[in-house]
Amino acid sequence: MSQASPFDAELVARATAVITDFARRGLMVATAESCTGGLVAGLLTEIAGSSAVVERGFVTYSNEAKNELIGVPMDLIIAHGAVSAPVARAMAEGALAHSRADVTVAITGVAGPGGGSPEKPVGLVHFTSARRGGETVHVEKRFGDIGRAEVRRAAIVTALEMLAARA
Repeated sequence: MSQASPFDAELVARATAVITDFARRGLMVATAESCTGGLVAGLLTEIAGSSAVVERGFVTYSNEAKNELIGVPMDLIIAHGAVSAPVARAMAEGALAHSRADVTVAITGVAGPGGGSPEKPVGLVHFTSARRGGETVHVEKRFGDIGRAEVRRAAIVTALEMLAARA
């Protein structure tokens, strides 16, 4: 009996395009996810043939995981907070250093419903993509307090867009 995907058709189509483009170019990807909890890696591996593209995924929800799994310095987290451009950059570059991937995407944010502050409101998400031998690109999004599931879905879409641009 066939199981339906837990992801909607739009997300599956976007992920399929990323997998197809990366496979065509012989590129491997790794993810470093905090507020999305591995959803990007889960979506990518939903696609048949993804094993040729997805090298690994790091779920670095806690500060300790960011530090221990992908080498984000604790002093960086203390200085800027886990939800920050410098930490997102360190996550993407750390995932690259701790994998065989050619391209990484990192996501850290405040999905809500709580946990926000005036400086870092619910819906603030930082994304960074690093490419082996290439540049590291950062994007900040402020999705607003649209609900936890919607912030996470919007974050998945942005991560896929970043990956698509790197293929």
